[in-house]
Amino acid sequence: MAALADRVRGRGRIAAGLLLNLLVSICIVFLNKWIYVHYGFPNMSLTLVHFVVTWLGLYICQKLDMFAPKSLPPSKLLLLALSFCGFVVFTNLSLQNNTIGTYQLAKAMTTPVIIVIQTFCYKKTFSTKIQLTLIPITVGVILNSYYDVKFNFLGTVFAALGVLVTSLYQVWVGAKQHELQVNSMQLLYYQAPMSSAMLLVAVPFFEPVFAEGGIFGPWSVSALLMVLLSGVIAFMVNLSIYWIIGNTSPVTYNMFGHFKFCITLFGGYVLFKDPLSINQGLGMLCTLFGILAYTHIKLSEQEGSKSKLMQRP
Repeated sequence: MAALADRVRGRGRIAAGLLLNLLVSICIVFLNKWIYVHYGFPNMSLTLVHFVVTWLGLYICQKLDMFAPKSLPPSKLLLLALSFCGFVVFTNLSLQNNTIGTYQLAKAMTTPVIIVIQTFCYKKTFSTKIQLTLIPITVGVILNSYYDVKFNFLGTVFAALGVLVTSLYQVWVGAKQHELQVNSMQLLYYQAPMSSAMLLVAVPFFEPVFAEGGIFGPWSVSALLMVLLSGVIAFMVNLSIYWIIGNTSPVTYNMFGHFKFCITLFGGYVLFKDPLSINQGLGMLCTLFGILAYTHIKLSEQEGSKSKLMQRP
């Protein structure tokens, strides 16, 4: 009975963790879009708030012994911190200048770009089946972008840069974790303040600081509360991702991600009244099919690799 109760409690904790991640992941997209549309808060300044709050949150976590910080040489993290700035800034600019549907589908291109980078730069090989799943993902994104009635060139440029820098960041995070023998929280603990410092230097060159529309400009109390809430939720997104992967598996997190993908797309059209054509809908279904196929094949290949290792004498 005690073992059954422990199992039920364990499943309950995982369900609670997944639910929290679902809520904060969807909330951060809609909240940031709301801040851009209704308050016009500057993009890089909002990203800076996210980084500072994330670092403060991680500082509290390590004080509560949720993870042990590890001393890392700053020179090893410089490029990673710079790419972290780029991926968050360009992703937020994509959200600011595109409909939520186009923003969300553009993010789906991260997987194909990562595969291309790992194939040509790291000489990693992928099966033909995995390579074929990139076709529906790419075709779906192109279909959606082409038939998006709110299509704009600047939004497309930001989306493309966001995908490229995000892909580089994800590849480098994996490489650095392996090279420095650290987990994601230990890496982010040192990376977040470095990225904050970089943005602190860059913000005055691209955005007003003390004037109207700047981070220290005359904002309403509601706007400041929304921005602070956005920072807290951004930290909770990072923390919940780490907890889910640590307590389940990356595959569980990715499969759960498909559910969030669908809800975010639907929410964008309901909350922000984004128009949706039939061709865009087909593009979304095409991309979703490609993502599901990729996850299924990747899971099958991982299970096959485990079976071969277990069968070895």
